[in-house]
Amino acid sequence: MIDNLEKMLATGRDDAMLRFGLGSAYFNEKQFDKAIEHLSACLEHDETYSAAYKQLGKAYYQQERYSEAVEIFERGLPVAQASGDKQSQKEIEVFLAKAERQK
Repeated sequence: MIDNLEKMLATGRDDAMLRFGLGSAYFNEKQFDKAIEHLSACLEHDETYSAAYKQLGKAYYQQERYSEAVEIFERGLPVAQASGDKQSQKEIEVFLAKAERQK
């Protein structure tokens, strides 16, 4: 899956959905640096992509970069609330509390 998505990116296609797909795929493979790269690019394309904030914050959390995780979760929470994305909102709230305890 990652190879196919990387090929699409190499052809010049670059959008929030593709970057989110790549970021999530790398996250699932525990390649958190790559996940952070692509999820950050996703948010550069679309600042309202609430699931990207959730996944990006979790990637920072997995790397024990708790301050950065908190920053991303704090930015993403109002986005999730505004869009009505209850799933992302709940996960962000849970991981925000965890990350704040680790700081």
